[in-house]
Amino acid sequence: MDGRRACLVDAFTAEPYAGNAAGVVPDAADLTAAQMQAIARELSASETAFLAASDDADRRIRYFTPTQEVDLCGHATIASHALLAADGVIEPGAHTLETEVGVLDIELQDDGVVWMTQSRPEVETLEITYDRLADALGIDPARLRDVGADLPVARATTGLPYLIVPVNFLEALSGVRPDLQAIEALTDEYDATGIYAFTFDTLESESTLHARMFAPGAGVDEDPVTGTASGACGAYLDSYEAFDSMPDDLRFEQGHFVDRGGIVHVDISVDDRGRKQVSVGGEASVALDGTLQVPDIEDDEIIEA
Repeated sequence: MDGRRACLVDAFTAEPYAGNAAGVVPDAADLTAAQMQAIARELSASETAFLAASDDADRRIRYFTPTQEVDLCGHATIASHALLAADGVIEPGAHTLETEVGVLDIELQDDGVVWMTQSRPEVETLEITYDRLADALGIDPARLRDVGADLPVARATTGLPYLIVPVNFLEALSGVRPDLQAIEALTDEYDATGIYAFTFDTLESESTLHARMFAPGAGVDEDPVTGTASGACGAYLDSYEAFDSMPDDLRFEQGHFVDRGGIVHVDISVDDRGRKQVSVGGEASVALDGTLQVPDIEDDEIIEA
């Protein structure tokens, strides 16, 4: 069997065992999709990133959950580039990354913060009753109506789509008892990855909001800290003019109710064509660095239910 280096890297935190853990295989050259899937299942992180050479960018990346390949993953992207920086493979500055949603710009700062420019934002208001949403989240519908007068429920994407649901207070968000089957039915109906519920009531005074994200349809009951959903929420806040003046640094808390607290920085800017552009940024810390054996998998060995 062929051995490959495999790491667990905690993203959106400066300390290991917090934030969101991503698997990273820095040399995935010649691995088949079935082998990547088997490695991701073994590492059992919410997503594992596999890096290889690219003709169109500095490198190519593919993302696998323990059960399926996904097009984009923010925290695994941050984790991968933090690992490359720690290894001395990349230096501070601009880099490019080929993904299934296109080539993305990556910026590594001198302080180790990795920024990921996401895809063009799209935001759409949805007509979902608060009673249905409240049943899915296990929350009093009044907690949603309070905020809904100013900020609607919407489907937002900057690469992966999410249902964005504002909640009035942190106490209500902390008390969410999700009905995972109901959430999966909602996200399937609206072609979304998960539900991103947030409140402007925060643990830290310098934070913009506190969030929780549920994506049972993608095999993630509750994600600790979600880069792609944070980007989608940044686009949402900008689209609905949630602030009189958009803060220079949007700081999103997440993961504290699953003991994996982390911080995502979100930036809203205008590109050289005058279009809105969303970037997410954060730190990362290597928690595990080792070698995995690559399984010998033949296509005819894969059993489909």
